[in-house]
Amino acid sequence: MVAGLTDRPVAVVGFMGAGKTTAAQAFAQASGGVAVDADAELELRAGKPISEIFSADGEPAFRAAEERVTLELLDRPPADEPRFVALGGGALGSEAIRRALHQHLVIWIDVDADTAWRRCEDSGRPLAADRTAFTRLHAEREPIYASAADVVVPQRLHVGVAAVLDALAGVPPGARMLWATSDSGDYPAYIGPGLLGDGAAPPSPAFWPATIPGRRFLVCDGHSGRLYGDRITPLDGRIAIMPGEQSKTIAHAEIVWSELVRAGMTRSDVVVALGGGVVGDLAGFCAATYQRGVRFVQVPTTVVAQVDSAYGGKTGVDLSEAKNYVGAYHQPRAVITDTDTLITLPAEELAAGYAEIVKTALLAGGWLWERVRSGAGPLDPEVICACAHTKLRVVAADERDDGPRQTLNLGHTIGHAIETVTGYASYRHGEAVGLGLLAALRLSGAGELRDEVSELLSAQGLPTTMNDVDPDAVVVATARDKKRVGEGPVPFVLLVGPGEARTGCAVAPRELITAVRELAR
Repeated sequence: MVAGLTDRPVAVVGFMGAGKTTAAQAFAQASGGVAVDADAELELRAGKPISEIFSADGEPAFRAAEERVTLELLDRPPADEPRFVALGGGALGSEAIRRALHQHLVIWIDVDADTAWRRCEDSGRPLAADRTAFTRLHAEREPIYASAADVVVPQRLHVGVAAVLDALAGVPPGARMLWATSDSGDYPAYIGPGLLGDGAAPPSPAFWPATIPGRRFLVCDGHSGRLYGDRITPLDGRIAIMPGEQSKTIAHAEIVWSELVRAGMTRSDVVVALGGGVVGDLAGFCAATYQRGVRFVQVPTTVVAQVDSAYGGKTGVDLSEAKNYVGAYHQPRAVITDTDTLITLPAEELAAGYAEIVKTALLAGGWLWERVRSGAGPLDPEVICACAHTKLRVVAADERDDGPRQTLNLGHTIGHAIETVTGYASYRHGEAVGLGLLAALRLSGAGELRDEVSELLSAQGLPTTMNDVDPDAVVVATARDKKRVGEGPVPFVLLVGPGEARTGCAVAPRELITAVRELAR
């Protein structure tokens, strides 16, 4: 087998218009393998195109034939060369096919509904005749693809598919790889249990991507370093900071820079950020600025970092006047997310991360929101993976906060203001974001949704009111939010409903004051 492939055959899945056939052919060419298209094989055997099978025999007959052909292709004995089977868009509706895929490496080519429609609307496909039904079908099938996928690849890449295959080398069983793409760089995000080893004595080493050479210099806090620092081997330097938002400052960045110099780090080496959002933001910022930019890898160990902050390349530090005011966009070379690390978190840290899960689910809507509102918590690996995937989709469309990425600030304008007013000492980031979500939903006129979110947050032990915080000071602090431009008021992200966020919303001062004061009751 070529580097990057397991010994399993590969199934390429996704919605119609995703480009599965083209992707399978590209993967096969890059690996010296062969590509097989299930739809083409079905048409060959039937002697007519799929559209005629639909019209003449009906969809049930087509699905039965699709299942027979697909299972036969999937069950063929492995050959000497890698084999990539492109499945029909609806093939995963078959339980038998889903079971068969357990023996395969499943690559999901992820395409958004708008792009898929543009590609399919004039194709004559039987299920692409009505835009509304097409979009609904896209939403219905997404959780099926997500559940089956070992690898998620966006339909638009900035690199060749060989890079995706190479990044799969040595990935432990049970882990997934999400391919992140942005204008300034692509990288793999690995998510799953056991990526940092098993914690035996001596501990087994953590997984490390074969595609990232160079000496490694670890930045961690005392907690993450004590639990997992010895697993990231070999290391040529190790820098520990105090846990907490108070370490996310220019002063601490100078400490990290100086320690990297003393350790002898060069531009060919790699910074490894092990810990939560504070460590990731600080270490990423130091990597972005040390010798004008060096590579870094995120190894998030908290819920907030695993579902949000480790992805997307935002790095930075706080000022006493405002949060995240000094920073840089600097994409990691990889993200290694071991979901087992969440088991060691105290209850209050799990709860704080849950607020970011709720935020992401509100933005995504659909099946993710339904899963979260039904009780899925911060230890659910499917939720962790779905939140990360949601963020990566947004960043792929808008890396620099010029448009859709601003939606990720839902609840953060007021949340950051609460953190600033309290000196980053009274509320964890997630706790403040939870309060900010409630205020944002009130400003959105979504009273019933606010009540539901309040119940979800409260059930996880998160605060739904502020204690000993001046609400008027919070309102004043929102004016210094970094999203403000020119002389105008700070724009807010508001929500029409789950999955329907609006950016750049003007909020009347009286409404803002009322929404924040409500938190102080």
